[in-house]
Amino acid sequence: MSDDAAGSDASERRLGETALPAGYELRETTPSVAAFRRLRRDAGMTDRSREAGERGLPNTTYGVHVVETETESAVGMARIVGDGGSIFHLTDTAVAPPQQGRGIGTAMVDALVAWLRENAPEGAYVDLLADVDGFYERWGFERTAPASKALGIRTEEL
Repeated sequence: MSDDAAGSDASERRLGETALPAGYELRETTPSVAAFRRLRRDAGMTDRSREAGERGLPNTTYGVHVVETETESAVGMARIVGDGGSIFHLTDTAVAPPQQGRGIGTAMVDALVAWLRENAPEGAYVDLLADVDGFYERWGFERTAPASKALGIRTEEL
């Protein structure tokens, strides 16, 4: 297995129920730190430091990534972080541009939502920050403004 596809969870298992195009496989684990950083950059997201990936990925509540089976290269990822009981945050959903439009992002979010349905306690809050319109609504996500507003700050600004 290439370093690019090696996940942070040694007990990796594959999902057979999520439909993906031939030549792709969804794995229930996060990608390697190198693949995590590459996928974020390739998808136009802010890069994260190696240290951030090394510290953050093992603290994932549930994560998936998709590999191109011929090369074992990670081409997509998505994960849930949170406290495991009352709050779950979908984050780091990214698909490499050459593979976009093939259902990879949909398969990954399907897997996250299926996991939440089985594991999140009743009344838990699930949120996400999206930079695309019209993608997450199919799973029931709705804008929360004006009732609530997302706020943020980067550590260099603290």
